[in-house]
Amino acid sequence: MYGGVNFNLPSDRDSWFYGVGTSGKKANEFSVNLASIDFSKEPEPVGFHLWIAGGTGAFVVHQSEPAGTVAGVPVWQYIQAASVSARIPVGRGIIVEAGIMPSYLGFEGLASWTDWTYTRSYTGDLSPYYDCGVRVAYAFTDHFSAQVRFLNGWQTIGDVNNAKSYGAQVAWSYESWSLTVNGYAGPDLPNDDVDWRFFGDVVATVTPWAPLQLALEMSAGTQQQPTSSSSNWGSVALYARWEFIPKLAAVVRGEVYRDASGFITGTQQTLTEITGTLAYAPWPPLLIKLDARWDHSTANVFTGSAAPVGGQLQKLPTQTLLIAGVVAQL
Repeated sequence: MYGGVNFNLPSDRDSWFYGVGTSGKKANEFSVNLASIDFSKEPEPVGFHLWIAGGTGAFVVHQSEPAGTVAGVPVWQYIQAASVSARIPVGRGIIVEAGIMPSYLGFEGLASWTDWTYTRSYTGDLSPYYDCGVRVAYAFTDHFSAQVRFLNGWQTIGDVNNAKSYGAQVAWSYESWSLTVNGYAGPDLPNDDVDWRFFGDVVATVTPWAPLQLALEMSAGTQQQPTSSSSNWGSVALYARWEFIPKLAAVVRGEVYRDASGFITGTQQTLTEITGTLAYAPWPPLLIKLDARWDHSTANVFTGSAAPVGGQLQKLPTQTLLIAGVVAQL
């Protein structure tokens, strides 16, 4: 559950633009972002994961699902995960999972209780939150693991062409730091098996001393085009989290996201956002987050309060948000 104020007072009551806003999408109203039921069993030797969720976030994250027979948003928007898995007894155990799975890319996930802030970064919202395909993972040691994925495509359950896409990850983790390197490659344009998308993502976290946690995410992508030069985009996001007491923490996130050709966001622009969050957990499993956020673009992409003229909404280069979210995990 969340409620928030967009000081632009957007006439369409939407914050952000198409494809962005998996948290706090609706402006100046109370709404449900993600109500979910999650069932899972570890593969010992066989497991499963079923995560059913609805709300504004579930709709936004599935907006790009290709429409068709038994396909599209109405079919899939409530399914965030549906997979079966098995542990093959080789070495420390090879994990094989097939179905709809949470994405391996990025620092933030779709579930609000796992993120440091309530609203998500552009880096998070503009890269996959879920995949459909097969995952093969292996932990070489307690501190080093790797996985590969064979996928239908870039955050899509239904495929848009006849080719498949591929993902890979290597991850290191220790008591005070972690490093994850992700890669993605595959043809993802509709009815195009030739022009490939390449994407890389690096996430690093460190705890210099007990109350303070830092995180850095860097990403870069390119999409080959059939009739023009490739489209490129990239981002940098920096996070700092300070836990005052076990129940209260403050977070600051700063981010720059550049979409030079407008391929990912639909507009040639560089986006900047600064978010400050207070996270308070009065008692388990309740978590209350208050986000103050400022967004800026080099283009006019945020809706203003003026009435539409000729069917066109007023667009502004900035928006300021204040959003309170109540998160509970049972």
